[in-house]
Amino acid sequence: MPSTLEDLLKMLRRNQGNNRLAVFPVFQKNRSAYDLDLIRLAYDYAENAHRGQSRKSGEPYIIHPLETAITLAQMGMDQATIIAALLHDVPEDTNYSLVDVEKNFGSEVAILVGGITKLGVIKYRGMEKYAENLRRMFISMAQDIRIILIKMADRLHNLKTLDALLPEKQQRIARESLEIYAPIANRLGMGFIKGELEDLAFPYVFPKDYQWMQQEIMPQIKIQMAYIDKIIKLVEHELHQEKIKIVSIHGRAKRLFSLFQKLKRPQYNGDVSKIYDLVALRIIVPTVTDCYSTLGVIHHLWKPVPNRIKDYIAQPKPNGYQSLHSTVFCLEGKIVEFQIRTPQMHEQAEYGIAAHWHYKETNKNPKKLQEKGYNLPKKLKWIEELVAWQKEIQDNEQYLDTLTIDFFKNRIFAFTPRGDVIDLPEEATAVDFAYHVHTWIGDHCTGAKVNGAMASCDTILKSGDVIEIITDKNRKSPSRDWLRFVKTQAAKGKIRSKLLK
Repeated sequence: MPSTLEDLLKMLRRNQGNNRLAVFPVFQKNRSAYDLDLIRLAYDYAENAHRGQSRKSGEPYIIHPLETAITLAQMGMDQATIIAALLHDVPEDTNYSLVDVEKNFGSEVAILVGGITKLGVIKYRGMEKYAENLRRMFISMAQDIRIILIKMADRLHNLKTLDALLPEKQQRIARESLEIYAPIANRLGMGFIKGELEDLAFPYVFPKDYQWMQQEIMPQIKIQMAYIDKIIKLVEHELHQEKIKIVSIHGRAKRLFSLFQKLKRPQYNGDVSKIYDLVALRIIVPTVTDCYSTLGVIHHLWKPVPNRIKDYIAQPKPNGYQSLHSTVFCLEGKIVEFQIRTPQMHEQAEYGIAAHWHYKETNKNPKKLQEKGYNLPKKLKWIEELVAWQKEIQDNEQYLDTLTIDFFKNRIFAFTPRGDVIDLPEEATAVDFAYHVHTWIGDHCTGAKVNGAMASCDTILKSGDVIEIITDKNRKSPSRDWLRFVKTQAAKGKIRSKLLK
């Protein structure tokens, strides 16, 4: 892991991180403009400010902001973000003020550093303080999304050095990471950051389960990886025969914490043999056309498992994720999942909104990007909605309950009959869907068709469902009973508002 200024500067020159981004040729063509002398100056400024300070691990304090900056450089973030990362603890932990930062590095950097400082530290130290810090975090996200990206990188390094802290503090920081930071990373489409946060926090929050996974499950993953190596050789040969260029092809083991969560579900009951994506084979090809051609080659070689083909290219997930997934009966009758995507899709899957920021800053032709398979995400409306409705909820206990359901819970996405994607929390109902589409539709809902079959208003939806809401224009108001089963704050608020009229 790089941990010196020279490593950071070298990375910025190459713009490809610690080879994680080597599969992304766009980084060689569309380099961010970095003033390396200014970044060196920011490092020297931070090092001088933190001189004499050490972390609990005993290492010089400057290592922490440097590692934070390195993570953001790996994401391809802009110069202001890199500099702000180097300086993010200066106003809070040293004799230098935010005014000093602005004087030396400009208002943009000062706004980012100030945003981090205002967030304070999110801690479970009383509900009032905890809720207030969360409110500040989301306001900062709405102000400038780069603030939360710096905070994510900061938290990532804190987790990597958690073993130097007392057990009580380890537990608190790890739990915060699982329950707050990882879900936010997921909503922002940052798969790599989400996975890192969860896997680093896992052994501290669930130590016994972590040990069980290491002893019982990891050996099975290693066996499966050896099998995948055989499949890779066969697939490479077939794709070369069809003259399909391969950017990258490799086996990807499922993240340990994600696998643990899946094993806890009733349908798996701890039986790893029932999980088909324990190890997936990921193929990265240059274009969208190549993705579909590759899928055709795979299906020509092996028979697909029924109902296990997912086209997230034609219908991206709400957080912007795109890929083709297909599970097939492979060699020796074993079941293997294939994931096929372009380099742009892969970068977006790993770094989400950070990738969007990089593309927005370095490309002036959105249509050309979409042809290459980069899905420009819609405006992050959910952040604005979150800031708006949190003003309406003054009670902190209600606020935290609502936040857990509406924003931190796993998401599903259902479709209107026209194919529009509706993003909802897990266990959302037909009424939640109706109010998400339009208030009038929610108020006048009498039932729904789910995948063509009639369903009641309280029907719990699943990802991929196609929903048609049945309305009655003569209906005067929603039912008070709906408040018992709707999940989203939006639906609850609109129902209560109508009933009070």
